[in-house]
Amino acid sequence: MPESSAAAIAPDRTHKIRDFRLASGAVLTEAEIAYVTYGRLAADGANAILVTHGFTSSHRFTDTHGPSGEGSWGPLVGPGKAIDTDRFFVVSSNMLGSSYGSTCPRSIDPRTGRAYGPDFPKLDVRDIVNAQRTMLEAIGVRRLLAVVGPSYGGFQAFVWGISHPDFVDGIVPVISGLRSPRDPGADERLVARFAAHPNWNGGRYYENGGIFEAMRELRVETLLKYGAMEELAASIPDPAERRAEIDRRAGTWATEFDANSLLALMRASQAYDASPDLAKIRARVLYILSRTDKLFPPALSEEVMPALAAAGVDAQYFLLDSAFGHQASGADWAKWAPILRRFIDALRGGRRKTR
Repeated sequence: MPESSAAAIAPDRTHKIRDFRLASGAVLTEAEIAYVTYGRLAADGANAILVTHGFTSSHRFTDTHGPSGEGSWGPLVGPGKAIDTDRFFVVSSNMLGSSYGSTCPRSIDPRTGRAYGPDFPKLDVRDIVNAQRTMLEAIGVRRLLAVVGPSYGGFQAFVWGISHPDFVDGIVPVISGLRSPRDPGADERLVARFAAHPNWNGGRYYENGGIFEAMRELRVETLLKYGAMEELAASIPDPAERRAEIDRRAGTWATEFDANSLLALMRASQAYDASPDLAKIRARVLYILSRTDKLFPPALSEEVMPALAAAGVDAQYFLLDSAFGHQASGADWAKWAPILRRFIDALRGGRRKTR
């Protein structure tokens, strides 16, 4: 496996899976997973860390200049950093269904020769994780030291612990939870919003110009909700200039991300609930929340930590004292990087708990 460094822009890679069966029973005849790697895989294939991104971010969130989503994790991944690519083989994987190189609704359906669009099969977070395992094994990974990810990436971390307990030693769900924030009818409201765009055409908009403006407006709202104005305040003091930067970022994202991917991943998250299966987790857990996050507020720890303890899971909790809300894991990386480093070092130095 070629060596690469997070200090430089590592090349995108893809892994193709033939006849990938989803939890729904549907089969993707050709499923591709995009990913990037840093560091070198050990001979025994057991020094790997998987990093999983948030809902609308990408596997490039580990690059300082990549799409930020919840905030760039570039400062956390690299030589000598908390996720140390001098010691570990780090894989940052794009989600199945995402718009950044993996098979998704705008991919071509081999059966029809046209984009899947709204006919893309129903996804489950387990499908995303199972595709990652298939990719990891194909590139020589035999065991994961840890799975680390923010928000939707935290969902994946929990599902890794539940679905593949003998493959992973530790999981680090960050600004995340055992369930997605409940918002009944959110997907229907989003479809109705998109349908107001003249190019929507029932989700088959690929040949008639797309729905850029609807996506741009949605992204502006999301960035403001996630605390982007506060995050940018130090580098851009003028509020008008900060808002202009948010508009610019939203425009870039709207040209890259697909509305049908947004819906497919949203629906998968709505079905996600790790709470009934916590007893299956054998990995150690480091659970991180942000003091000002409104999506996954600190009060969640009062539910999650007792539930993990009751399930016999070895878990610890850290509250990130940050003003940056849902973007805290990247914007205030320095405040929790030492905690993450110590957790990873403890995993490396000790054996996984057995039952």
